[in-house]
This record gives sequence, structure tokens and C-alpha cells, in this order.
Amino acid sequence: MSGDDSTRAAIMDATFRALAKHGYADLTVQAIADEFEKSKSLIHYHYDSKADLMVAFLSHLLDEFIDEVEGGGPDDPRERLHRMAEIVVVGLGDDAATRDFHTALLGMRAQAPFEPDLQDQLVENDRLIRGVIADIVREGVESGEFREVDPERYAALFRSAIEGAQSHDVILGDAAPTDEAFAGIERYLIGDLLMASEDRPASSRSSDGADDGGA
Repeated sequence: MSGDDSTRAAIMDATFRALAKHGYADLTVQAIADEFEKSKSLIHYHYDSKADLMVAFLSHLLDEFIDEVEGGGPDDPRERLHRMAEIVVVGLGDDAATRDFHTALLGMRAQAPFEPDLQDQLVENDRLIRGVIADIVREGVESGEFREVDPERYAALFRSAIEGAQSHDVILGDAAPTDEAFAGIERYLIGDLLMASEDRPASSRSSDGADDGGA
């Protein structure tokens, strides 16, 4: 990693911490600088404005998210859909930190209609994530693990379901039916997408775990 790349990565980490701590509405470049080990001027050197920085941050989040989904565990299509739902709906790691960050993300999305550059990046992120979902589904259909579905329509539904569950968790707090929503996504959107085990190729059936009976 070059010096500039290392600096940008550190700025992204600082932005993550500041956003979780302050929320989007109260986020300033100074708040990000307070989380950054180097000078505030270095942030301004790489990013012309807060808006420019936030667009870069959203692009960074997308890259991290796709890396986690595609490289965070087994390559099985069903497991990748499960991993994506888990990351978005319940998060990974500390519950309080996850909710703080999800709260900040919701605040950012709420401002998108009023900030065209932010909205454009969110639209691009959504397009690319739906593309990843569609590719996973297409791979599962082609391998015989999933039954025939329209990958693009499924991707739109799955994306809306996991994002909606995340938003409900933020808005309703402890009253949100997050566990039930995640279980429903697992059971209906992932489980019911799969073909019956006896219809799958022998290589796929032999790799099934004992938990498939309750899927």
C-alpha cells in the first residue's frame, strides 16, 4: 500500500468512528480530524469538502462490504446470501457500535434527496450490491442449488428486505422485530429459494450440514 493509500485508509477509519459517534447531521471535518492521528490539513489535501469525503466513504464502505460477503467464509451461494443478510440486519461485532453506525447511515440516507452527490453514490452502491446478489443467485441456479428465479427481481426483493430490517432496527430500537425479520429472511428468502435436497446434484447434497432440515 502506498503512502497516499495508507493515509486515505486511515481517513476512512477516522470517518467511520466519527460518524458512529456524532451521526451524520453533526459530523464535521473537525470531528473526523479528532479521530485521525495526523493533521486536519491532510484530510483537506485529499478531499475538497465534507461532501467529497462522504462520497469517498460510501464507496469505501461498498468495497469493504463486498469483500466481507465474497471473502468472509464459504463460497457456497446460500452461505454468501446468509452472510450478506447477517452483516446488514444484525451486524458483526459489538451490538452498540453496530447500532450507532447503522443510525448514522440512516441519517445519511435521509439527506440523500437534498444532496445530489450523496444520492448518486448511494444509487451506485445499490446498483452494485443488487448486481452482487443477482450474480450469487445466478450462480446458484446454474449449479442446481437454487431453483429457477429471476436474479434481478430476487436481488431487488432481497436488498429491500435486508435494508428495511436494518432501518426498523434503528427506528424502533429494542422494540424492533430484528430477530424475527432475520429469521424470516433466512427461512423464506434464502431457505425457500433453495431446491429440495433430493433434487440437487449429489456433490451438493453430500456437503449439506445437519441444520438444513430446519431451513
